[in-house]
Amino acid sequence: MMELSLLTFALMALVVVLTPGPTVLLALSNGSKYGFLRAGVGIGAAALSDGILIAAAALGLGALLAASAFWFTVVKSAGVAYLIWLGFQTLRSSGNIGSLPIQSVGHKAGDAYSPISTFRKSFLVAVTNPTGYLFFTAFLPQFLILSEPLPMQYVTLALIFIAVDVAVMATYAGLGAKAVKFLGNRGSLWIDRTCGSFLIALGIALAFVRRSEV
Repeated sequence: MMELSLLTFALMALVVVLTPGPTVLLALSNGSKYGFLRAGVGIGAAALSDGILIAAAALGLGALLAASAFWFTVVKSAGVAYLIWLGFQTLRSSGNIGSLPIQSVGHKAGDAYSPISTFRKSFLVAVTNPTGYLFFTAFLPQFLILSEPLPMQYVTLALIFIAVDVAVMATYAGLGAKAVKFLGNRGSLWIDRTCGSFLIALGIALAFVRRSEV
C-alpha cells in the first residue's frame, strides 16, 4: 500500500510540475541562452527551493500563511514584485548571451549573467511564492501515514517531488538548448520574449490570489 501511495504521489507531482510555472520557464530560458549545463545551476536552485518549501510546510509555515492575512500578503507581495521584475528583465534580454565569449560573461554575484545570478533567480522565484507553501501544506498530508514517524515520510516525499521536478525542468532546459541549435539567437530571443510575458502574467495572477483560493 505504501508503494502504491508513493507511486500515486509521483504521478500527481508530475501533473503539477508539467504545468509550466516560473522555475520551469526559467529552465527553458536558461537552456536557450546558456546551454543545458548552465541551466543546471538554476535547476539545482529550484530543487533546493522545493526542499525548503516542503520543510516549511512540515514545520507549519504553510499553516501560518493560511491563518495570517498579514504574512500571506507580505510574502505574496514579494512574490508578485519579483515575478514581474524578473519577467521584464527576461523581456529585455538580447537572447544571445550564450554566443558571447566566456571571458565576456561575468561571474561576479552582481552580474546579471553570472551562474550565481542564475541560481539566485530560480531560488527566489520559488521561495517568495506563498502558494507553494500552501500547496505543500494541503498536498503532502494526504500521503502521510500518521501512525508512522513523520520526518522520514516528509523526506521521502520531498525526494520524490524534487526528482520529478528536476526531470521536468531538465527536459525544458534541453528543449531550449535544442531549439537554439536549430533557430539560432532569434530562437533564444523569442523564447525569452515568451517566458518573460508568462512570468509577468503569473505575477499579475498571483496578485489576485486569495488564501481561500489556494
